Amino acid sequence: MAQTPHPRPDSASQGLDSTQPPVPVAPSRSHWQPLPLTDIEFHGGFWGHRQSLNHDVTLPHIEEWMERSGWAKNFDHAATGELPAKRQGREFSDSEIYKLLEGMAWEIARTGDQDLDRRFKELTARVAKAQDTDGYINTNFGRPGQAPRYSDFEWGHELYCYGHLIQAGVARARTHGVDRLVEVAIAAADHICAEFGSETDTRLGGHPEIETALVELYRVTGNAAYLRQAQLFVARRGQGHLGEIDFGPAYFQDDIPVREASVLRGHAVRALYLGSGAVDVAVETEDGNLLAAVQTQMINTLARRTYITGGMGAHHEGESFGQDYELPADRAYAESCAGVASVQLNHRLLLSTGDVRHGDAIERTLYNIIATAVGADGRSFFYTNTLHHREEGDAPAAEEASPRAASSSRAPWYQVSCCPTNLTRTLASLGAYMATKNDQGLQIHQYFSGTLTTELTDGSTVSLQVSTNYPMDSRIEIQVLEAPEQEWTLDLRVPAWATSATLVHTGDEPVAVEPGYVRVNGSLRPGSRLLLDIPVHPRWTRADPRIDAVRGQVAVEQGPLVMAMESVDLPSSIPGADISNVRVDTSEPPVQDGTGTQVATLIHENHDLAWPYVSTEMGATGSLDSGTAETERHHVPLVPYHEWANRGPSTMRVWIPEA
Repeated sequence: MAQTPHPRPDSASQGLDSTQPPVPVAPSRSHWQPLPLTDIEFHGGFWGHRQSLNHDVTLPHIEEWMERSGWAKNFDHAATGELPAKRQGREFSDSEIYKLLEGMAWEIARTGDQDLDRRFKELTARVAKAQDTDGYINTNFGRPGQAPRYSDFEWGHELYCYGHLIQAGVARARTHGVDRLVEVAIAAADHICAEFGSETDTRLGGHPEIETALVELYRVTGNAAYLRQAQLFVARRGQGHLGEIDFGPAYFQDDIPVREASVLRGHAVRALYLGSGAVDVAVETEDGNLLAAVQTQMINTLARRTYITGGMGAHHEGESFGQDYELPADRAYAESCAGVASVQLNHRLLLSTGDVRHGDAIERTLYNIIATAVGADGRSFFYTNTLHHREEGDAPAAEEASPRAASSSRAPWYQVSCCPTNLTRTLASLGAYMATKNDQGLQIHQYFSGTLTTELTDGSTVSLQVSTNYPMDSRIEIQVLEAPEQEWTLDLRVPAWATSATLVHTGDEPVAVEPGYVRVNGSLRPGSRLLLDIPVHPRWTRADPRIDAVRGQVAVEQGPLVMAMESVDLPSSIPGADISNVRVDTSEPPVQDGTGTQVATLIHENHDLAWPYVSTEMGATGSLDSGTAETERHHVPLVPYHEWANRGPSTMRVWIPEA
């Protein structure tokens, strides 16, 4: 049974809780507790490089585009009364400013960058001037010449924008304390509760996001009104309160109450954000039934509606999930924002349940969606993440915003640029997703190169040095630098695909460890060393035969990385060689050597056919081989999926037909 929301036990019902750790999600009760992002410091490695690139290049790039696009200036024009005439951007463009502010807040906490802090305060001041005295803030509604407040719940995104504003305020409160942005966020939340808090009110926003934001603000302030309002919004969903649209009510998840659904459906980002908010509500109200319902939805979605990359969303129309096993490679939408949202929801479920499947899902999505969505230059982004790109296309102009999902390569900006800001706030807070703690000790869920220093629940300190080139290398070395005198445990996640992993404890013989969590306890003292070996050799992967779109095809995975074949790596000596003409010989395993990973292939030259089908009598055989000319075998290199499209326009495929 859901219980009445109550203040956190460690905080008053009003005022900020100064004990909050700097984390994106801070449940007051959970199976595992997140570590502050400042407790983990990356030292190079896969994620250290990307986090530095995010700070040095991506954040300034986004700031520049916010000014160039006019989205930041919307707040200036609101303060000077020049709206709507001078407003730029879509109805939800305010949210991009808020996501940028959240990313900046996490980066300031991580790096102590004072110039970034100055820029953060300047942008905050511009936002604050646009807020009305009753807490309402939106540059697209409510002023003379604009549509009235709350006149378009289906598409207006007012509550969605509030959600990102409040999440930015939460990030600042947890990393800095009370300042102007925190005050703006609290005023907005108070306005929402006053406007929508009646039990008889049925209004809710078309794009979930406000729910998780309100719960996090409750966790910061202890104000139970925020939790109650989030609870109301979750309960209203699925009752058919939103208006009719061509996509149908499932697009908004307004067709089935949250606790009655069995799988995620409709617009992928909306569904995943709603799930995150529902988990937060369930945890804080001790609603086990609601928590179980959302976990069931996610587990079923991972089993039936998720791409091998971790991407979610099979339809371009509606940016939505398909039916079970409807996962076309060449039409995959797999929006980058859905990858961010999947990490958020799986992280919440991992914290609340301890189920390793969510740790595995986070790893898959981080390496194959989050890492892919940002180019090697830090200034270009994928909006969607296809698994089969048929046309090279042209590289987007560096000074032009691309239409949403229309770019054939990563683009520097989009007319709808929800993904770059979502990616930057995720990368800035990435440390908080790596490890957790409980009463027994620590758990490492994602592997990195760097240090982990944290205080256990009993007040003692643990410090670890982690050295690895994972996932390019299988060895993960962990040295204990500081540890309590009493016994404590260290749990290490072994991915589901790692069926031959081993663990060595301070010079002992290697011990085979099964997928799941392997526990080390009893003798972890300063100087102790662990070597976890998770073999990352390449392997063939086949899809469930119910995934019709890739039947008869195989993919190559290497550790957590999905591999891809890119046209720039095909032999130049073969006339007309193209990704569509390649078949892979699975009788020969993928080869990993000093030059990378290669597969044996047969590449065919195209010959036009009068009719691309062959009919045969029952029992007879026939083929279209006469329409192609087979060449000699070649070994073609593959690249990690996250590296594709960094060498200019190309075609690409993950799933390759078997010879």
